[in-house]
Amino acid sequence: MFAEMTTTAIVVTAVAAFMAGFSGASVFLRAKFVVEPLAAYGVPRAWWNRLGAAKVAGAVGLLVGFFVPVVGTLAAIGLVLYFAGAVITVLRARSYGHVPFPLVYMAPAVAVLVIV
Repeated sequence: MFAEMTTTAIVVTAVAAFMAGFSGASVFLRAKFVVEPLAAYGVPRAWWNRLGAAKVAGAVGLLVGFFVPVVGTLAAIGLVLYFAGAVITVLRARSYGHVPFPLVYMAPAVAVLVIV
């Protein structure tokens, strides 16, 4: 698969995987900058581990996509949908100043879909 991918596609996919993995790990580690907003948005604590797992699964899926392209595509779609849901959650909580944060994490996943 690497032979078929451009350097740009490889880098963008790796960046997207890193960012999604970092975001998921931040949930598991209960990083203040992640869990305080989740609580403020009204996201139940019982969901937090599942949300973190979804992001980590997306990151792993992107990396698997280097070898099984359909898995990478599905992972990128899943991450875009996940972060779109995050944008909706932020908007529903009327925390308009926080909207850019999920968009920053969504952008590389969108780029993967466009480039690959």
